[in-house]
Amino acid sequence: MKPNLTNQFRSQIMPDYISHDHEHDGIDRRGFLQCMAWAGTGLLWTISGGVLASRTLAEIAKAGGSLPAATDLSFLQISDSHIGFSKEANKDVTETFKIALDRINAMPTPPAFLIHTGDITQLSKPEEFDTFDEVLKSCRTKDVFYVPGEHDVLNDGGKLYRDRYLKSVEAKGSGWYSFNKNGVHFIGLVNVLNLQAGGLGQLGDEQLEWLEADVKDLGSSTPIVVFAHIPLWAVYPQWGWGTSDSERALGYLKRFGSVTVLNGHIHQVLQKVEGNVTFHTAMSTAFPQPAPGTAPSPGPMKVPAEQLRSLLGLTNVQYKQGKSALAAVDSNLS
Repeated sequence: MKPNLTNQFRSQIMPDYISHDHEHDGIDRRGFLQCMAWAGTGLLWTISGGVLASRTLAEIAKAGGSLPAATDLSFLQISDSHIGFSKEANKDVTETFKIALDRINAMPTPPAFLIHTGDITQLSKPEEFDTFDEVLKSCRTKDVFYVPGEHDVLNDGGKLYRDRYLKSVEAKGSGWYSFNKNGVHFIGLVNVLNLQAGGLGQLGDEQLEWLEADVKDLGSSTPIVVFAHIPLWAVYPQWGWGTSDSERALGYLKRFGSVTVLNGHIHQVLQKVEGNVTFHTAMSTAFPQPAPGTAPSPGPMKVPAEQLRSLLGLTNVQYKQGKSALAAVDSNLS
């Protein structure tokens, strides 16, 4: 994988970058509106033989609202709730998290389970985890699988996180695990401990050896879904948006016909296809961050209050048994 984003690659995954004007909070109005229109548009993604196709939800609506046929498995990704955050970018992240859950509860057919790809909390405080757990009780979908974000392991190396959120899985090491659902093999990885220079994620030898053994006996036609907090591809290493030893992990997955990698951390939808692997990052339910390389550094991005929800959202993923395709639909909270 290339260590940086080329201009060509940027144009493929981010049609409209934010333009910067440092005299006006770093973002000019035209650039922001372009980015908002892109990031706030849900996309239906299909994967077949490593080939990516997409349609916006607006395009689907124009086509009469046609969606994939009934599926054998549907699950939903949420990410970066940051309970406890209260700065200008979003002074009530608990409320926007509730809105995300309301959207899940309103689905005609609820997903089989949720995946939360990290940063449940802002500061790893017990009361922040308590608030998250209490709000989550309102969700119709009760099965939730977790991986930690760096904000969830600040005080104790992740012990509090592990004690609360890994009870239903057979976790190894610092919290990695796998499970099977309807013929799909799911792998939850931990890449937020022992961060590298610049904040790059790291998996480490022990976890990588476990991963190699975990998939060794699986047939190559088994659909694989990997989820971790920090992206497993080099989105923007200068900001720590990547994982230093991800290529070794992905090497163990090359023989599989369908591999989908779900991440959070960067608070925006970006996607890349590399061979048989499709990488997909999710919006946050808390606050947006700038597009890679368009600001001096990453971090909470303040936007007008009436536009905030268009930059927050969740991802619904569907799988039809016997097909090689997964479909991921991103929707915002506006």
